[in-house]
Amino acid sequence: MKPIPHTTRRGFLQKALAGSAVATAGASRIFRAPAQTAHSVLPGPSRATLMTGADHADLIFRSLKPFQKEIAEAIGRKRVLIKPNNVMMDRLLTSTPPECLEGILEFLHSIRKKDIVIAESAANGPTMEGFSNYGYDKLAARYQARLIDLDRQDFTLLYLVDQKDFQPHPLRIARPMLDPDTFLISATRFKTHDRVVATLSLKNIVVGAPIKDEGFRWGKTSKPGARNDKPIVHGSGIHAVNYNLFAMAPRLHPHLSVLDGFVGMEGNGPNAGTPVDHKVAVASLDWLAADRLAVELMGIDFSRIGYLNFCARAGMGQADLGRIEIVGEKVADHVRKYRLHDSIEKQLTWQTPFSA
Repeated sequence: MKPIPHTTRRGFLQKALAGSAVATAGASRIFRAPAQTAHSVLPGPSRATLMTGADHADLIFRSLKPFQKEIAEAIGRKRVLIKPNNVMMDRLLTSTPPECLEGILEFLHSIRKKDIVIAESAANGPTMEGFSNYGYDKLAARYQARLIDLDRQDFTLLYLVDQKDFQPHPLRIARPMLDPDTFLISATRFKTHDRVVATLSLKNIVVGAPIKDEGFRWGKTSKPGARNDKPIVHGSGIHAVNYNLFAMAPRLHPHLSVLDGFVGMEGNGPNAGTPVDHKVAVASLDWLAADRLAVELMGIDFSRIGYLNFCARAGMGQADLGRIEIVGEKVADHVRKYRLHDSIEKQLTWQTPFSA
C-alpha cells in the first residue's frame, strides 16, 4: 500500500490551478453459471485509491487526487458526464450525496471548467425534482455544470433477455450514455441490493441508462401508458439480471468510478436499507477494480456476486486484490461487515443452473 500525505482539496487546487451492442437473441433456455475455473482473460495490474476522513467532500476529492494526470489525459477534449445514483428522488440515503458530487466537481475544476454535466434518470420519479431535493442544482450553478434529465434525451435500442420467455426484449438507452465522445464518471454510494447482493459503479451505469416516460412514478399514480424500461435489465429473475448486467458491461461501463462509502447502506437496499457510518471512499479508472475493492470493504464474499464474477472471468477489469495497487489506506483497517438483504439466499441461486 502506498500512503499519501493528507492534502485538502482547497490546498490542492491552489497548486493545480497555476466501453457488445448486447443483443442477446442467442441466449439458451438454460442459464448456467460459468464454471469455477481460472479467468479466460487475465487483465494487467490496476490502481485504486482508498481514503478515509471526516470531511465528506474533501474525502472524495482526495480519492481522485492520485489520478489527476491519468484522468486529465483520459478526458482530453471529451465532455465529462457525472452519473449519480438516484434510486429515489425523495430519499437521500438511496442516492448519491451532494458532497460526493461537490468533491468530484472541485477536482474536475483542477483539470477543466467547462463541458461538465450531471445526468441521471431517477428510478422512481422526475429526475429534476430529485436534483432540486438534493441540492444538485446549487452545485451545478456553483461549478458551471449542466443538469441533464436522461429521460428527455434521444435514445438507442439495445436488447436483453427475460427469464419468463428467453426472448430478446428492447430497452431504450439514453444516447448520451453511449456517446464515444463522453468521459463517463459513475458516482454512487456503497449499498447492498435485493437482487445482486451489492450495487456499485457498474450497476449504477447499466440500470441508470435505460429511460422512462414522462409521468412515470414508481409506487404512485403514473400517467396512463407511461413506461419504465429499467426493470427490463432485471430480466424477471436472478439468473437474468446477473447475465444482463454482464452482457451490457462491454458497451455501458464507467471510465472513472467514484464509490462513496462515507455513509453506506446495509440491509434491505437499495431503497429500504439502513445507514452505515463508514467514512471511506474508493476511486479507480478500472471500474471492476473499484467495485472489487468496495465489496471487500463491505465485508462481502466477492464470489457471491454473479455479475461481477462474470465480468472478471471475461477480463473486463482487475478483480484480483493481489493485483490491485491500493493507494492510501490499508484495506484491513477499514472493512465493515454490511448486513445483507433479507432475500440473500434467493439471490445466490445464480450459482446453480436455471432451467425453464
